[in-house]
Amino acid sequence: MQNILIIGATSAIAEATAKLYASDGANLYLLARNESRLATIAADLKIRGATSVVTAPFDANAIDTHQELLDTAHKALGSFDIVLIAHGTLGNQKAAESSVEETMRELQTNAMSTIALLTRLANMMEMQKQGTLAVISSVAGDRGRPSNYVYGGAKAAVSAFCDGLRARLHKKGVHVLTIKPGMVDTPMTAGLDLPALLVAKPDDVASDIVTAIERKVDVVYTPWYWRYVIWIIIHMPGKVFKKLNL
Repeated sequence: MQNILIIGATSAIAEATAKLYASDGANLYLLARNESRLATIAADLKIRGATSVVTAPFDANAIDTHQELLDTAHKALGSFDIVLIAHGTLGNQKAAESSVEETMRELQTNAMSTIALLTRLANMMEMQKQGTLAVISSVAGDRGRPSNYVYGGAKAAVSAFCDGLRARLHKKGVHVLTIKPGMVDTPMTAGLDLPALLVAKPDDVASDIVTAIERKVDVVYTPWYWRYVIWIIIHMPGKVFKKLNL
């Protein structure tokens, strides 16, 4: 029976992951902004077999409240076997290009709030000397593209932070997993003109996350083919890359 904290639990990927752990009888503690949606998810997870489900409201950008929320969750669960950080926004690239405030808001939500959480969680789990910190980043962080470089820049910061944190916590028995999804069929991507062949379902991404945690993988691209798609993008010469509308 695992004790699992999920931050941003109303995201499609987080919900799908929670369902897999619920079926194994996990104790789940869920944090998210939308309390009514959170209550609906919690009721469903209990039906699916979760031993216990506790929920609490969470504002990613209210950084001063994070420690109290984490302490309460840790006390309720007894320990953190797995922490999944899944909150974030896709944002509006065009709006950010013309607004410093919009750019900073996206960086705050998608990078700084996550880094703040990781800093606190790392210290808590270092004291435990066990557990997994699983963080949803993105393939967008591997190379900034004109279509989403504000979001990509935030995710690049998260991925780099996780690289260093992984090396630090490995010596203390704590596993850090960086999750890099490609395009996923979620409410966040609804209405976007995405190539259907490259769009994954949240259930498939959730399955990859659970497997990567079990195998103590450092970085998982999900679905698997994104490792090769992004490899091509990363290694594309700059003089070619800047002419494309990626």
